[in-house]
Amino acid sequence: MTFVSRRVLGPCSLVLALMAAGCSSIIEGTSQTLSFDSNPSGAECTLNRNGMAIGSVRTPGGLTVKKTKHDINLVCHKDGYQDATAFLKSDVAGATAGNIILGGGIGWAIDSASGADNKYNEHTTVTLVPLAAGAAAPAKTSSVQP
Repeated sequence: MTFVSRRVLGPCSLVLALMAAGCSSIIEGTSQTLSFDSNPSGAECTLNRNGMAIGSVRTPGGLTVKKTKHDINLVCHKDGYQDATAFLKSDVAGATAGNIILGGGIGWAIDSASGADNKYNEHTTVTLVPLAAGAAAPAKTSSVQP
């Protein structure tokens, strides 16, 4: 290899490496592990996206989900408590801007199609409110006739 070709290949390979490093698919992946907690702990939580259950977890716990542009609704249940809900918004992943700047439209299109350009809040905590003492059981009625 000549001195000139080494001088040209060195910077070119650096540029290619930087373009690949800006890719959300490589840096952040297409799935994400989320952690959930509740006060009190021990709640059974279901994750729903677009009206379909995508997983469940008992708090405290974690779950790996596929990243998409769609938000996730979390519903947690524990006996003796009102159900608690949380909204996990699908936000833009940090590596997306670098991908657009360095990789252009092709890299962004690939990441967008795979969901890699999105992310969710990594930790969610919900607080469950105790049921009122009278609301725990329905009122009984008497059907005795004279």
